[in-house]
Amino acid sequence: MPQTLVLNATYEPLGVVSDRRALILVLNQRAQCVEESETVLHYAGGSVTLPSVVRLNKFVRIPYRHAVPLSRRAIFARDGGKCVYCLAPAASIDHVMPRSRGGAHAWENVVSACHKCNHQKADRTLKEIGWKLPVVPREPVGAAWRILGTGRSDVRWLSYLAPYGVDQAQAASA
Repeated sequence: MPQTLVLNATYEPLGVVSDRRALILVLNQRAQCVEESETVLHYAGGSVTLPSVVRLNKFVRIPYRHAVPLSRRAIFARDGGKCVYCLAPAASIDHVMPRSRGGAHAWENVVSACHKCNHQKADRTLKEIGWKLPVVPREPVGAAWRILGTGRSDVRWLSYLAPYGVDQAQAASA
């Protein structure tokens, strides 16, 4: 199902809505279309192009920013879709400190890995097998990460997410 990026009046990314909801926002003059998609809806009186990015006309105050939810897609986006151990394309997630040894299922302990590295590491620690992490994993922050973590992304959104710490590799892996 096609999705539309919703920006606040200040161009801060707020979330993702269905194309139908975005079109209703634009038609009711609650938002304006910033980027159009390739999808055109035809009706008896003419046609309309669906938006890909909309900006709200009025500023919406977000009182509390929730943490970025931990998900497989969000981990792949954070790590650029690559195995943190060998830089091959990632296909699974790995707990740096294995859960069988008391490791938590948290941002600081979960990384993306290819099947080969994940299988070689198994339930051992990095110290036991002599491996090192090139970068210490951490929780991503910002509005853009909540959008990328859902796995919904569009190349037209990149210019609106880039000021919030998202690069092209991370957007492509989401």
